Amino acid sequence: MTRFLIRRILQGLVVLWLITVAVFALFFVVPNDVARTLAGRQATPETIALIQHRLGLDQPVWKQYLDFVWRALHGDLGYDYYHQVPVTHIIAQALPITLSLAIGASIIWLVLGVFNGVLSATHPRSLEDRGLTAFSLFFYSMPPFLLGILLLYVFYYQLTLRGVTWFPAGGYVPFAQDPVAWFQHMVLPWITLALLLAATYTRLTRASMLDVLGEDYIRTARSKGISEQRVIYRHGLRAALTPVVTQFGIDLGQLVGGAVVTETVFSLPGLGNTAVDAITRQDLPVIIGIVLVASAAVVIANIVVDVAYAGLDPRVRLH
Repeated sequence: MTRFLIRRILQGLVVLWLITVAVFALFFVVPNDVARTLAGRQATPETIALIQHRLGLDQPVWKQYLDFVWRALHGDLGYDYYHQVPVTHIIAQALPITLSLAIGASIIWLVLGVFNGVLSATHPRSLEDRGLTAFSLFFYSMPPFLLGILLLYVFYYQLTLRGVTWFPAGGYVPFAQDPVAWFQHMVLPWITLALLLAATYTRLTRASMLDVLGEDYIRTARSKGISEQRVIYRHGLRAALTPVVTQFGIDLGQLVGGAVVTETVFSLPGLGNTAVDAITRQDLPVIIGIVLVASAAVVIANIVVDVAYAGLDPRVRLH
């Protein structure tokens, strides 16, 4: 298990290194005037000269890259000359919002999707199976912005007209400031993401469970008189969760990178919304910082998935 984990971590570090090379080449080598590009269109000559001095742009390219990686390893992701603050300050404000959205929604969609998938697989071609399949197809084809707007229309607009003001129109309140208000602002974004992604997990769990329940060891367990509930949840579900864990790691990593549409609909100033604003203003230091943070989140999520694989299926440790 230790060798397996070390090998996966080393592979993740190689991926992160390749990402830093790509980001450095894209933002520091390709532009003709890197300092002006980073400073923005309204930068003064003094600001451009300051950026050239801070980033050592008069140094050889290899020296610039080593300095770039060294600063990133020490938590220095650059300076945002548009807001006159370090990039880490902007990310530190946006990241908790995106984490609140991603973690809360992932718990809902994982529980709902796996439960529906198991129920559908254990009652194939039944009314429950057909109903859950229709549920999955409906929300799978639903655009996230449309579902978010519908939820706002029903739970905010219509309820507010009737004197119920429990659901806000959008925005964010930190958990430390007011836990109840934090929950009120997050519940509709959670439901939006959860319903969309639970559809995928329902179909994935159903297909995986149907394959596992047809295996010989499942028939052997049933022939030994083991209860059906134990056969399904102890023997079948554990083996069927392997593709679910894969998808979960990918989805969670991408959400930490920024759920742009959902954050925009509900006015959540998370990483996705911050990235869109930075792209609109051509605020490249912020874009670089978010790309690095999002890439690290995806790599870490995949390492966690590999570890979960090893726990679910010991045979994975041998590969």
